[in-house]
Amino acid sequence: MLDLKLIRENKELVETALKSRNFTANIAAIISIDETRRKIIQEVEALKSAKNKQSEEIGKLKREKKDAAGQMAEVGKLNVRIAELDKELSAVDAKLNEALLVLPNIPDKSVPVGTDEKANPLVKTVGELPKYTFKPKPHWELGEQQDIMEFEKAVKVSASRFVILKNAGAKLERALIGFMLDTHVAAGFTEIYPPFLVNGKSMQSSGQLPKFADELYKCAEDDLYLIPTAEVPLTNMHRDEVLKEEELPLKYASFSSCFRREAGSYGKDLKGLIRVHQFDKVELFKFANPESSFIELESILFQAEEILKKLNLPYRVIQLCTGDMGFASAKTYDIEVWMPGLNMYKEISSCSNCTDFQARRANIKFKRKATGKLEFVHTLNGSGLAVGRTMAALIENGQQENGDIVIPEALRPYMGGMEKISVVKA
Repeated sequence: MLDLKLIRENKELVETALKSRNFTANIAAIISIDETRRKIIQEVEALKSAKNKQSEEIGKLKREKKDAAGQMAEVGKLNVRIAELDKELSAVDAKLNEALLVLPNIPDKSVPVGTDEKANPLVKTVGELPKYTFKPKPHWELGEQQDIMEFEKAVKVSASRFVILKNAGAKLERALIGFMLDTHVAAGFTEIYPPFLVNGKSMQSSGQLPKFADELYKCAEDDLYLIPTAEVPLTNMHRDEVLKEEELPLKYASFSSCFRREAGSYGKDLKGLIRVHQFDKVELFKFANPESSFIELESILFQAEEILKKLNLPYRVIQLCTGDMGFASAKTYDIEVWMPGLNMYKEISSCSNCTDFQARRANIKFKRKATGKLEFVHTLNGSGLAVGRTMAALIENGQQENGDIVIPEALRPYMGGMEKISVVKA
């Protein structure tokens, strides 16, 4: 959520920043609602002050054994008016909150202005692309050939865009999760295993609601949502709390399954593990001091890259332009891994600094030691990594001409020493 004071005092700046995100906001209407709200508050405060004076007068008259009927009648009128204004204020607050909740975060000044992904600058490319003496296959063909993936049975059990992993495929999923978590914990992250079902307040605080309501799976009877990312419960672990400045940054690494309806993505990545309704992910999350949050963003990016480097997977890093960033982000880097079977790079991690956007929605603050003042923390998140996409990349990059899939050395201890997957179906 954007700072209302920022909107009030920098109308043109906010409008320009949001326009760069392809978002047209009626800032004048928001300011008008805010002015109405402040007028009501001023009137309520004036009436309460008048009521206090009348109450003091009533007390004085009663102590003097004098008639206070007139003053008591006046207090009754004031109470009626205050109640009316409180009701009006509640309606105005709801209207203002509704207007603020749909506004995306303001891009940082370092973010390049652009309309879409075509304007995303390349930051760096890491690793050499593998060369083959044969035409590399996509991961879903190799997965079915090696009897480690079942897509048709997943449709029978659930629906399209689901997968059943089996044999070495299930083991590879489990190995990747353990490998990623161990790597991040060794770097100082605290491991968290969060709930996969959260309440609506958690979804709203993290920026999922109301913006992404169509993407979420909701259990209506219990009024709970399946999480689209562990970012949601991690954000809300400290909702309505005041953190200590010396604790920052708090660094969490969390495995979770993620659930997304993928509304509007029909026709995209129909096959394989790239775009499914249920997938596993290891999430990196930080609560940081505002002065250091952009340094912490670079640190999260580095940590996500470490997984790809250890697995010897070629990748590139791009910075997202203003028009391509996520709703809550002020600055984002995407990591894209090379997929030889698809002959393209595919996103495998998105690392973002959300500044105080989520913290305002979730009311997460810290106390300055020097001044004792309360300020909103900055929140950061990054995939470290999407497990299914990492598996797909490993399979495609590690494939051999005979169909074998070589396991990277760093992952072999987690695979019971297995060096390759070579159980080819007849």
